[in-house]
Amino acid sequence: MPEGPEIYRVARQVAERVERKPLTELWFGLARPAEAAKVLAGQQIQAVETRGKALLLKFESDHVVYTHNQLYGRWMFAKPDRRPDTRRQLRLAISTGTDSALLYSASDIEVLGPEQLTSHPFLARVGLDILSSGAEPAAIKDWVSQPRYAGRQLAHLLLDQSFLAGVGNYLRSEILFLAGLAPEQRLRDLDEKARQRLADAVHTLMWRSVKTAGVTNAPDLVRELKNAGWRRRDYRHYVFSREGQACHQCDSPILRTTISTRRLYHCPHCQPSA
Repeated sequence: MPEGPEIYRVARQVAERVERKPLTELWFGLARPAEAAKVLAGQQIQAVETRGKALLLKFESDHVVYTHNQLYGRWMFAKPDRRPDTRRQLRLAISTGTDSALLYSASDIEVLGPEQLTSHPFLARVGLDILSSGAEPAAIKDWVSQPRYAGRQLAHLLLDQSFLAGVGNYLRSEILFLAGLAPEQRLRDLDEKARQRLADAVHTLMWRSVKTAGVTNAPDLVRELKNAGWRRRDYRHYVFSREGQACHQCDSPILRTTISTRRLYHCPHCQPSA
C-alpha cells in the first residue's frame, strides 16, 4: 500500500494537471460516487490535498471527492484523448483541455458534502499529518507525548493512522531505526531526548521520502552506494527488507520479526531494548 509520502507526491502531480482549471471530464467508474457527483457538474477543483494515505479533491462548492488507494489503486496520467495501456479498471477520470488524471483499481472513492467531512470514518479519526500540516519536530514531539499514547508499544502505534497519518510499514521500521528505538518500547518508556529523536526521525523521513520517492537511507550513504554499483532496492533503506544483511552503521545483521501482522526490521545493536 502506498504510504503518506507516495500519496503526497501523487497529489502534487494531480494538482499540477487539474487544479483550478476548467474540467472537460469528470467520470466515475463506480455507481455510488457517480450518482453523488452530479452536484459537481461545471465546477473546478480548488485544491488537491492529502490526509495520510487519502487524497482529497476539493471543489468550489466545498464538496470533496475522497479517494484511498488501498492496496491496488494507482494514479496515472495521460493526454485527454488517450488512455494508458493497462488492464486495470478505471475508477475515476479527471480531464482538462491538456491533461488527464486517472485513478485505476481503487475501490474507496466517495463524494462528500462539507457536513460529512467531520463524520467520515477515516477523516474523523486521522491523526497528525506531518506533510499536509507542515508540522515541525517540536509540534510532533508535543503530539506524540500525549498521555493517551503513553502505554502503546511503538511498533503497534506507528501503524495506527489516528497517531501519525501516512506512516506505513516501511516507514515504521525506518523511523524506529533512525530514532534508535527498539520496536517493543512504549512511549512512557522514553525520556525527553528519546521522544525528540522520535519526532526528528518522523519529520526527517516523511519529507525525505517525498523528495526521493521513497529512499529513506542517509543521502551521503546513498550516493556512495550508488557510485559503488548498488541497486536501488539494496541502498534504498536503512533496515527495511534487509533481513540478514549488515547494518550500514554497525555491521550487525538486520533482524526481521512480525508485529501487528506486518513484517518489521531492526538492528539489535543500534536499537537496543531498554
